[in-house]
Amino acid sequence: MRVFVTGATGFVGSAVVQELLGAGHQVLGLARSEANARALTAAGAAVHPGSLDDLDSLRRGAAAAEGVIHTAFNHDFAAYAAAAETDRRAIEALGDALAGSDRPLVVTSGLAGLSTDGRPGTEDDIPTPGFRLSEEAGMAQVARGVRASVIRLAASVHDHGDHGFVPTLIDIARAKGVAAYVGEGLNRWPAVHRLDAARLYRLVLEQGRAGGRYHGVADEGVPLRELAAIIGRHLQLPVVSKSVEEAPEHFGWMARFVGLDLPATSRRTQQELGWQPTGPSLLAELEQGHYFEG
Repeated sequence: MRVFVTGATGFVGSAVVQELLGAGHQVLGLARSEANARALTAAGAAVHPGSLDDLDSLRRGAAAAEGVIHTAFNHDFAAYAAAAETDRRAIEALGDALAGSDRPLVVTSGLAGLSTDGRPGTEDDIPTPGFRLSEEAGMAQVARGVRASVIRLAASVHDHGDHGFVPTLIDIARAKGVAAYVGEGLNRWPAVHRLDAARLYRLVLEQGRAGGRYHGVADEGVPLRELAAIIGRHLQLPVVSKSVEEAPEHFGWMARFVGLDLPATSRRTQQELGWQPTGPSLLAELEQGHYFEG
């Protein structure tokens, strides 16, 4: 299958590209710079110039493919609303090119916004309306004749090269001189290894149902206090609790995420697709030490 991949040189997208190529697919990767284009060429993928803001480039890329995997996102969480709106428009543009074709469109979402009252979220749980524009936009493409499905990625996708939430917590600990959590630190983040996530994208592309929701989750929920404890031990810093009122000053933009309780299960995803995570857990990967180098 010829697959158009957005975010093809990103942390997750680059692993998706390698997974697709290794399974015999052809990849057309979106590239917004010469450096990205060179990286795609070196990886063995074809290059499609464009960006998330260039909706015509997205339509052309999707039209030239037999399926689309959308991993690109502007991870400026200080301007999250604007980034989410850009993502919504991008998904709609991809849907424009795929409408009426029954070709697969795999959209990336997350697990925040599921109302579960503390139990692990399942694939049947629906986010609060307006909370996950990417998921809403993806599901809306089904009515247009697109085999659209959504992967809800865990809060932490971990591996060498991670630049997401956990490295941010480590940077904050270094800057503040303490490794912190909020309240009792019992709130949980799910996690998945990057290569396991990449394999899931391929399986959803190949087997996913129209309207299917799938969970990219291996660790169902890692307590934030345990993350802080490992960070403190490796950086030789005290581990402390911050109150909800103290969190914004200490964590900055991360304050809106660091207190979230997001446990989730991927049991149905595993059963339906035959997906079995095999990578190390988040805590095991942190104990390897490479997150603390440099």
